[in-house]
Amino acid sequence: MTVGSAGCAPYQFGNAGLFPSGIRTVHVPSVRNETFRHELGPQLHEALVREIEMRTPYKVTDSSVADSTLVCTIQSEIKHVLTETDSDDPRALDAAVVVNANWIGRGGVALMQDSVIPEKLSGITFSSDSRMVPEAGQSIDTTNLENVEFIASRIVSQMESRW
Repeated sequence: MTVGSAGCAPYQFGNAGLFPSGIRTVHVPSVRNETFRHELGPQLHEALVREIEMRTPYKVTDSSVADSTLVCTIQSEIKHVLTETDSDDPRALDAAVVVNANWIGRGGVALMQDSVIPEKLSGITFSSDSRMVPEAGQSIDTTNLENVEFIASRIVSQMESRW
């Protein structure tokens, strides 16, 4: 909703003022996954769609009618053993997921820019890592899902307009 008065710039109420104007729809194609964990692509896609629909004024649509496209690639999924038992079983691990995201407008304009390198057109790299303790019942699947959901939240936060 936009409200204006003579001599004043328009003011937007709600979260719509946080996002670039002129964009109403976003297409989120299937996430490209360069890892051996095939479930990560669909999990990230679902998390992105959920975050966009919940936190932004945008509607996720088909590519033929979308004003913009959010392209994501899962670049890596890594596990590092931190400690082991006497029998060499992992006691604690760090699991990390790295994703490249690029939000592009219909005319090929980059809508999401890195604040450090604003001219960069290849997207922004997001990562998340979590500690996992198998002895406490934690698994790599739940840890990776936590990482994917955190990354989706950060990607959608990056879609906000810069001040």
